[in-house]
Amino acid sequence: MAGGKQTPRQKMINLMYLIFIAMLALNMSKEVLAAFGLMNEKLETSNAKTTENNLAFLGSLETKASENEAEYGALYQNAQQVKQLSDTYYNYLEELKKGMTADLENPKDYVVMDKSDYLDQKFFQGDNLGPEGKEFMKQINDYREGVINALPEGKFTSVKEAVKVRFATSDGKKDDGKVEKRDGTRQDWINYHYEGFPLVASLTKLTQLQADIKTTEQEVLKNLLEGNLTAAVSLTNFASSLSAPKTAYYSGEKYDGKLIVSKTDKTSTPVKAELTLDGRPMAEGKDYELEAGGIKMLISAGTPGDHTIKGTMYFMQDGKEVPVEVDNTFATISMPNAAVISADKMNVVYRGVANPMTISIPGIPDNKVTASAPGLSRRSGSNYIMNPGTGREVTITASGTLPDGKGIRTSTEFRIKDIPRPSGTVRGEAGSVKMPRKNLEISTVSAMLEDFDFDLNLSVSQFSFKVPGQPTVVVNGNKLDDRAKSVLSRAGRGESIQIFDIQAYITNNKSYKLKKVSPVVVELTN
Repeated sequence: MAGGKQTPRQKMINLMYLIFIAMLALNMSKEVLAAFGLMNEKLETSNAKTTENNLAFLGSLETKASENEAEYGALYQNAQQVKQLSDTYYNYLEELKKGMTADLENPKDYVVMDKSDYLDQKFFQGDNLGPEGKEFMKQINDYREGVINALPEGKFTSVKEAVKVRFATSDGKKDDGKVEKRDGTRQDWINYHYEGFPLVASLTKLTQLQADIKTTEQEVLKNLLEGNLTAAVSLTNFASSLSAPKTAYYSGEKYDGKLIVSKTDKTSTPVKAELTLDGRPMAEGKDYELEAGGIKMLISAGTPGDHTIKGTMYFMQDGKEVPVEVDNTFATISMPNAAVISADKMNVVYRGVANPMTISIPGIPDNKVTASAPGLSRRSGSNYIMNPGTGREVTITASGTLPDGKGIRTSTEFRIKDIPRPSGTVRGEAGSVKMPRKNLEISTVSAMLEDFDFDLNLSVSQFSFKVPGQPTVVVNGNKLDDRAKSVLSRAGRGESIQIFDIQAYITNNKSYKLKKVSPVVVELTN
């Protein structure tokens, strides 16, 4: 536009173009400054929100550490160390920002923040760094190395690499603290980023550094919590167990239990428990002990029957005791101590005898079993007594309730037999006996049941005494009276004395009429 001869009018037009371009450039510069300012405000708002989130994360970690020192104590110390480093560096940058806007009437008037004087004078002295510039570099380097060293090895590798990139003081091509410019030359990192820039641009850069600090803090805390959570939910911290609605099943029945998994690490250990067994308070250390994953019972299985454990166990969660209700039942059955062997067609009970019986249903506690029949009574547990009455047969019915509530009922027939015929005895000998006269005079006449399964006490109340050629003497009692002894004195050697019509009875059941007692014959030996 300035070449060749131009008329005054053309020169005026060219000048007006120059003025118009300058005005456009000036307006664009103000818009750029305002844009930097708005970006700075958004970063500061984001930093405030991130600070709140980080404090919540740290508080959660502190709670976990108080609940489980072994699991979270060291992690909480790592987090505190990183927070202290972050607070120190963040506050340093905040003070630097306050100094940058201290002389401005309105810190939000970004269009006037177009000068670079403040940081140029604060950081640089000629071609060298001033004391404040050196402090600025020390702060960023101390923070970067401090965070890296504060984090343990292993799962924090990615966080450490991110910290190195965010707070790098070189472009990574060379570890010389410089950055390569567009023309290929290298310039000190601090000069490249902060020398000659408008105040609002440098202000926004410092706010971005603060945002990087908060992001680093957040990543560290998340990794500390999430890493431990991953370990907590790892399948290596779980064990399987069987859970079923009842404790015993019968052959052919459908098993409706299921396999469940439960945590077995220290974080799942109850802090306390309040339990009862069949209404009786249980004591920790004596009846149970707390362990990872729940509570280990130390109790005896107890007497046969159903037993109930009730109460509450408590776990720590977010600093509070969380109750978990307990209401479980287990069944105890009598331990078998002998095989069951029975003879077919030998189901017999005797009239006049207290027949002992054992009645039970396998898998059902004795207190859940009932038995009924005429003359049947329970003694205790599975022990019963049968005293049959009239008739030739009796049916005994046993009923029980399975753990699932289903009933079971079984009936068995027994033959009723009378007590067999007793045998008369003298001096404990039955049938034909030889003895001297004197021995017979003092002997006791008795009755006994030979080869009978029950040991019954029989007594004799009367018998008849017959000496050959002499009248029969009826004797009351079980020994010879004077009349019997008188006729005995007339008997000769070798004669057979008959003792018959022996009247016997069961001492503890006189109402029962025994069959006729067989006689006994005594041959005199003198």
